[in-house]
Amino acid sequence: MKNENLYKYILGIADNSLILGQRLGELTGHGPSLETDIACTNISLDLFGQVRSYYQYAAKIAGDNRTEDDIAMLRKEREYVNVLLVEQPNTNFAYTIARQFLFDVYHFLFLTQLEKSKDLTLSAIATKSLKEVSYHQRFSTDWLKRLGDGTAESKEKMQEAIDGLWTYTDELFHQTEADKAMVSEGVGVDVTKLKEAYYEKVEAVLKEATLTVPESKWFQKGGKQGIHTEHLGYLLSDLQYMQRTYPNMEW
Repeated sequence: MKNENLYKYILGIADNSLILGQRLGELTGHGPSLETDIACTNISLDLFGQVRSYYQYAAKIAGDNRTEDDIAMLRKEREYVNVLLVEQPNTNFAYTIARQFLFDVYHFLFLTQLEKSKDLTLSAIATKSLKEVSYHQRFSTDWLKRLGDGTAESKEKMQEAIDGLWTYTDELFHQTEADKAMVSEGVGVDVTKLKEAYYEKVEAVLKEATLTVPESKWFQKGGKQGIHTEHLGYLLSDLQYMQRTYPNMEW
């Protein structure tokens, strides 16, 4: 492959949106209200739209006749390099919102920097995606505040979700070898430089939502190296079912 690091770098971005989009898609028809149900479905569709742009570019770089569908649907579990955060299940609506919020804050910061990439294709995808992710962040932030500063029960559930998912946030700022290579070429984003702004934003919103910032300093990682939680295998069995049952289908 001519530029293997760029290929791996793109997968590192796209897999996050693919897996999170699939998680949100599981909620279609199961939201707490019609309006919220439609909003979650639309966010899922936004993420899948972004994913298509990334995978089309990755297929072009691979240059081995693989299509975007092959890359998205036909890899094995250990070949996906999404962070562990996005594969966590929809335990309840509080978990769905907490997971979305914790990723959205990162995603917006990341795309803001990716927009400056020397790679014009990645820069263009970032510019288009930012408009959508700005809405995603507003949606999840508003719901986090609403639940955190709501009833005693909603507050308890929201705090439980934040506490449960907090351990997956630090992995967002770990660099792979492909990340480092792309940063050195002015193509990639140095995610280590986003960490301070991320936690400042997250903690400010949690405070406004009358929630407690978790004190735990223990963080789980592995997703970027293809080492996942037990949840991803079940997710992929649903995601890949049609493509594996009826080969050569196209999105």
